Amino acid sequence: MHLETLLPTIGYFGMFLIVFAESGLFFGFFLPGDSLLFTAGFLASQGYFNVVTLAVGLFIAAVTGDSVGYWFGKKIGPKLFVKEDSFFFHKKNLIKAQSFYEKNGKKTIVIARFIPIVRTFAPIVAGIGNMHYSTFVSYNVIGGFVWTFGLTFGGYYLGKMIPNVDKYLLPIVLFIIIVSVLPTIKHLLYKEKDELK
Repeated sequence: MHLETLLPTIGYFGMFLIVFAESGLFFGFFLPGDSLLFTAGFLASQGYFNVVTLAVGLFIAAVTGDSVGYWFGKKIGPKLFVKEDSFFFHKKNLIKAQSFYEKNGKKTIVIARFIPIVRTFAPIVAGIGNMHYSTFVSYNVIGGFVWTFGLTFGGYYLGKMIPNVDKYLLPIVLFIIIVSVLPTIKHLLYKEKDELK
């Protein structure tokens, strides 16, 4: 099912649950965060949802999800480095997030919001790294706000501004997905280049 068909079916609660899972549960890395927020905002512009209720709920789900990820990392995280890979867990994703965290420090919690996979594992790594919780919460709230409100209202205002925008929704969502994975692709290319040296 396409997101524009799926989201009205699962409603507010379903969307909040997906964002919560992608933000803080290690098996949620495959969920479509960026495209979901943008498409939900677009659907709000077409009268399917109330955009304020949507943005606030998604923001709370994102921040809460990250907090759960942080505490999961703090309590159980170190054991993940010795855990065998499974269908839902691949150690390389955790190592990738850890590398990103070591490079960018506290900013990772904000920047990672816009990078698939890293977004899911960044709060877990912050917990493993014993980042002070008050510091984590500050960055978590800022990152969660910019990500959820930015993409949701971006989709909403685009839907209001462009006539017959529903005809262009699929290419727009594909563009959002491509842009969101570019940092990951860039990181992998640079890593491969460094390994060849």
